[in-house]
Amino acid sequence: MSFISEFKEFAMKGNVLDMAVGVVIGTAFGKIVSSLVGDVIMPIVGVVTGGVNFTDLKITLKDAVEASPAVTINYGNFIQTTVDFIIIAFCIFCVIKAINSLKRKPQETAPAEPEAPAADIVLLTEIRDLLKK
Repeated sequence: MSFISEFKEFAMKGNVLDMAVGVVIGTAFGKIVSSLVGDVIMPIVGVVTGGVNFTDLKITLKDAVEASPAVTINYGNFIQTTVDFIIIAFCIFCVIKAINSLKRKPQETAPAEPEAPAADIVLLTEIRDLLKK
């Protein structure tokens, strides 16, 4: 089998295509949620906290000297990234929960078929019916 045909077989498998679609949709979804966090939620949080911009929060360990920049611990960026992660994780959870509930609905509405009795029960039922006759 040639290299090209092996690659074609690999690329056309369902799992690879599903993964590619998932990556593209995930990237677009990430942009939407990042905009939600940065443009909608964090300004509200900033107003509630008195106009604090989390990305500006830092501890200066060493001041800037001529050509060398200041050495800082940017804990505000960490807070911002953590809030972003929590909101993104919550949004993904909500989307997956909605998809799972849509998948379950058709199964729940279908009537459950009664189980067939076990072979020994069928045999005992036949014996009982013969004894009645």
